[in-house]
Amino acid sequence: MPLEFRPATTSDLPAIVDLLADDTLGQAREKPGDPLDSRYLQAFEAIDRDPNQLLVVCEMRGQLAGCLQLSFIPGLSRIGLWRGQIESVRIAADMRNEGLGRTMFDWAIDACRQRGCGLVQLTTDKARPDALRFYESLGFSASHEGLKLTL
Repeated sequence: MPLEFRPATTSDLPAIVDLLADDTLGQAREKPGDPLDSRYLQAFEAIDRDPNQLLVVCEMRGQLAGCLQLSFIPGLSRIGLWRGQIESVRIAADMRNEGLGRTMFDWAIDACRQRGCGLVQLTTDKARPDALRFYESLGFSASHEGLKLTL
């Protein structure tokens, strides 16, 4: 059964936050629950208003199977190249290891092509070596060092 991709709606937020919290790293940094923390709705509204942001969910067998966020970033370097940034990729625990991640990335990369991006980039936490191997199997290369500063 194929995945169906669609833009996320506010009614998807609790399930998306549950997906984001469903691993060791996410448990420490996300806040699922009812009522949902209002900062999630504020972030969703900012994403939804921005034409260069796309929060997507995918469904399979009538169930939310995963989510991801695409950011389309204009730049001056590389002769005005646009970049697609893939973030917050999650697959529902009971649907992992079925090839959904590869299908989601194929969809996301194609969406970046359609938007005129000449490069697709992502980051992954060093605590996720399996994710790094997966991204490399898709053709991504660890060509740069990424740095973050928590504010």
